[in-house]
Amino acid sequence: MAQTPESGAVTQMLKAAEKGDSRAAADLLPLVYQELRKLARSRMAKTPPGNTLQPTALVHEAYLRLIGSDQPSWNNRGHFFGAAAQAMRQILIEQARRKGSKKHGGDRKRLDLADVEPVMEEPKEDLIALDEAIKRLEQANPRQGKIVLLRYFAGLTNEETAASLGVSLRTVEGDWRFIRAFLFDQLSKPSS
Repeated sequence: MAQTPESGAVTQMLKAAEKGDSRAAADLLPLVYQELRKLARSRMAKTPPGNTLQPTALVHEAYLRLIGSDQPSWNNRGHFFGAAAQAMRQILIEQARRKGSKKHGGDRKRLDLADVEPVMEEPKEDLIALDEAIKRLEQANPRQGKIVLLRYFAGLTNEETAASLGVSLRTVEGDWRFIRAFLFDQLSKPSS
């Protein structure tokens, strides 16, 4: 991530918000809002059809969780966006679990009346299975868990991920190849 005047302002506001400056926390949202919306749209594009959560709601919920935490502590802009990606991931997982519960009709197939006659069902990304696989990866290798968070959930490039973690680009590239193979293997296994 290249340091721009705007990213410098974000870092200063993050530090002020961490010290308890409520004005800095309020001024921070307009500076990061568009990037958070872009991140949310990216995440929402990968969710299965029938999702009712909108990117704007996801951004607002994630921001409230970040700013409302007891001890917000972000070293820099990249760290903040990593925390935002983690918050969005948690929100999406919570929603998937809630929708999957019997109380909310999770044992039934959902149909959109506009799409009553589908010819072929698109493959669905199972967020809960993905979350479980990522947890297993994080336990085995915390750095690779962070790479998944930054690459997949925050939408950072390999270069931005390497800069954020303070490792070489080759390390991130090698880990990313392994991570994709690991997650493919984990998600290809039949569920029991």
